[in-house]
Amino acid sequence: MVVEEKDLGVWITQDLKVSQHCLQAYSKANKLLGVLNRTVKCKDTANLLCFYKSLIRPHLEFCTSAWSPYYAKDRILIEKIQRRFTRMIPQLRHLPYEERLAKLRLWSLEDRRIRADLLEVYKMTHGLSSVKLETFFEVDYGHRTRGHDWKLKKKRNNTNLRLHFFSERVINWWNSLENSVVCAPSINSFKSHLQRMWSKGEFSFG
Repeated sequence: MVVEEKDLGVWITQDLKVSQHCLQAYSKANKLLGVLNRTVKCKDTANLLCFYKSLIRPHLEFCTSAWSPYYAKDRILIEKIQRRFTRMIPQLRHLPYEERLAKLRLWSLEDRRIRADLLEVYKMTHGLSSVKLETFFEVDYGHRTRGHDWKLKKKRNNTNLRLHFFSERVINWWNSLENSVVCAPSINSFKSHLQRMWSKGEFSFG
């Protein structure tokens, strides 16, 4: 009997939990972060950020809509990579993690996973994805007096595991967005709206 298998870069286990993939992603990113720390002697902030964003963070964010962690231990494990990276910058290592993120203008990895989910829904609703919206969602046409025209219907779930699937966990976040955000004319405009909301502290992901 096969209890775990890697499919299109994502580890899938028999119980459909994501801990194994989180462990694999953490291990790969942690090794690369160690190489970066040992080989880069000049800890210039701009260069370190460039290396981190291009070489390390992608291992923690590949296809997160399929494996976004929901157990605290898995979320903490993944976030440890970014915590360790921000401590590598000499002038920031004495600051709390949240302040280091603010100085570097970085989102937490948990925030970025929710952002990635919202981007996927935006692409589906605007025909920018090969996946049709109705594959995962049903538009709630009965509640258009408030919010926006793309509100998604929340379905009843019989298992806790189902609550954490992409098609369920993103609905509340998507439905809470303003109409101007949901109806942004382009994907870059949508990203800019989310960035402004996050920067202003209008709401906090995660």
